[in-house]
Amino acid sequence: MKRIVKHCLAGLGLALAVVAATAGTSFGQGVVRAQYGDWQMSCDTPPGASFEQCAIIQNVMAEDQPNVGLSVIVLRTADREARLLRVLAPLGVLLPNGLGLNVDGKDMGRVAFVRCLPNGCVAEVVLDDSLIETLSNGSNAIFVVFKTPEEGIGIPVSLNGFKDGFAQLP
Repeated sequence: MKRIVKHCLAGLGLALAVVAATAGTSFGQGVVRAQYGDWQMSCDTPPGASFEQCAIIQNVMAEDQPNVGLSVIVLRTADREARLLRVLAPLGVLLPNGLGLNVDGKDMGRVAFVRCLPNGCVAEVVLDDSLIETLSNGSNAIFVVFKTPEEGIGIPVSLNGFKDGFAQLP
């Protein structure tokens, strides 16, 4: 499995588009409200909504494969009933293998992709207390996408600032 490291926060607009497309709301430009370590909190009020919705976001790009990158988005649903982890992976990933997650060397399993959009495919998982605790206390996550059944690409995501950013989500 290749390990690819290069953090890129320049893709905030892409991440907001993912939040809008996958949350069923329409975000405008979004406003970056805070930086928590390697995570940015961005907020916007969807049209017709009476309150702002915020997400913590981190974008990572592969150094040696420019078409392999992820947008990792954590938010509370508009009804405030669930906490979600959404990951936008590039088009061309092998969908049946899903998205793998490893936190500090511990395999957390895989989750299925739920849909593909013009700019990539989305995997989503409801964050339970156990996973929130693991991410909050961890230092590094590796999200794994597959281009072929045999070729998994591990993309490191820093968990620096996750705990503080998550705690500040409205």
